Amino acid sequence: MSTKLLYLLFILCLINFPTSTQAQICGNLSLTDITNPGPYDYATMNQNDGIRNGPDYGNATIYYPTNATPPFSNPTTPFASVAIVPGFFATQSRIEAWGPFLASHGIVAMIFDTNSLFDSPEDRADGLIDALETIRQENVRSTSPLFGNLDINRFGVMGWSMGGGGAQLAAVLDPSIKSVIALCPWLSSPNSSDLDHTVPVLIFSGEDDPTAPPNQHADIHYSLTPNTTDKLLFEVASGNHSVANDPANVQGEIGQYGLSWLRYFLLGDPCHCPLTIEPSTSTSENLTNVVCPNTSCPIQLSISNNPITDGTYYANQTITSTGVVPALGIVSFKAGQSISLDPGFEVDLGADFEAIIEACQ
Repeated sequence: MSTKLLYLLFILCLINFPTSTQAQICGNLSLTDITNPGPYDYATMNQNDGIRNGPDYGNATIYYPTNATPPFSNPTTPFASVAIVPGFFATQSRIEAWGPFLASHGIVAMIFDTNSLFDSPEDRADGLIDALETIRQENVRSTSPLFGNLDINRFGVMGWSMGGGGAQLAAVLDPSIKSVIALCPWLSSPNSSDLDHTVPVLIFSGEDDPTAPPNQHADIHYSLTPNTTDKLLFEVASGNHSVANDPANVQGEIGQYGLSWLRYFLLGDPCHCPLTIEPSTSTSENLTNVVCPNTSCPIQLSISNNPITDGTYYANQTITSTGVVPALGIVSFKAGQSISLDPGFEVDLGADFEAIIEACQ
């Protein structure tokens, strides 16, 4: 008898699938499928509505979907969230368009003012970390409309200008963050240790930005972020310092690429990875090291065969099974996030079975 149950945890996987039921495949997704606004209604709340008043930021607004089933990649998982901070001498109004956009696509967004208009990038990083704590507490505040509906393991950060530099620094402070989007980021003379983190980062920049010229800021952010970290530089041709402040900018491409990035790295939906690296005619420079997984197999797989036919079964995210691996059978399950062997699943004497969390090649 050789029965192997190997439980590791986390990454992404894919490839072919012999006999099973596919719960979802990617289909023909395109950037133009991402609309502004998205399919959901949204509402807002602030400190007057009972949200925490964190010490490391000023006034804040939380935008949240009101008629969405959270989220796209896994209907049983609550909402993912993003904290967003503005730049030097700016208030949340300069980037507030991201709030309704993200909420209308099923992602909670908290946009906040800094304690001082002159706060440094380091102060803004602290504000982002503090804002994530506020979002986390909304999940347990009994009178919150988000009570019990937030995924406290799926947080992202965004920021503009000095806030974009702060978002990068926040990723160093908290490696559990799932995604960074830096909007025309600004840091004073950064070095490799300032940007030494593992959090996937999308960097928007403007070719003609007079405040944070790309060769002094965004390009340096990209080059100093480790090559082992997923990263993408999207420089808008003739763009200025506020070119990425509104997801409607660049004929909507800012929002389309930004949301695709969040859906892949924040929500864990591999179907949106190819959209993040799709070439754009609006860019003067576009660099990335992102390699997308194979999306030809299902996101979720349910196997109830009795007996389960010999072979290797792949899924992007999850495999569940109530099937039976027969005597002398050779069966392997490989999934990117989890494998669930539910009541009714059996491995007969003499079978060879393994369950592995790994990425498909």
